[in-house]
Amino acid sequence: MHEPSYIFLDEPTAALDPEASITVRNFLLELKKEGRTIFLNTHNLDEAQRVCDRIGVLKTRLLATGTPEELASRFFGKSTIIQLREPNPGYLEAILHLPGVLDARFEGKSILLSMVDPAEQNPLIISTLISKGAQIEYVQEVKHGLEDIYLKLMGGSK
Repeated sequence: MHEPSYIFLDEPTAALDPEASITVRNFLLELKKEGRTIFLNTHNLDEAQRVCDRIGVLKTRLLATGTPEELASRFFGKSTIIQLREPNPGYLEAILHLPGVLDARFEGKSILLSMVDPAEQNPLIISTLISKGAQIEYVQEVKHGLEDIYLKLMGGSK
C-alpha cells in the first residue's frame, strides 16, 4: 500500500472488541507520529480524545472546533472541587470575594469553584478556608472530557 499523507477513517473501531480497538488506536498513533493527517469520524468520544489533536463537533453543521483542552476551557472554564469534611455557608462568603474567583457553590460537602487560574488562586483559597476552620479532605481539578463538551453543545444534561 502507498503511504498517504491524508487518511480518512469512518468509525474504525466500531464493532471491534477492546483488544482489537487498542491495536487500531496504537496504529493510528504511530501514523500520527509519522506526520500523517488523519480525519477520524467517530462516536467514540474517549477514542477521539486519546487520538486527536483537534476536534470538530458536527450536527448538520460544524458547531465547534479546537483541541480538547481549548474546547473544555471555552465551554466550562477552569474549575476546582474542594471536598470538605463538613460544609459551612460562611466558607463561600469567605472565598467569593477573593481575586480570580468567578463562582463558588456547594455540591453536597464539596465546593465547586470556577476561577481564572486555579494554579494561581488555589493556594489563597485553601489557606482562607483553613483559617475559617474548614477541614479539607482533598482538592482536585475538574476535568471536562469530550462527552461533557458534546452534551453541552447538544443541549444535553451536563
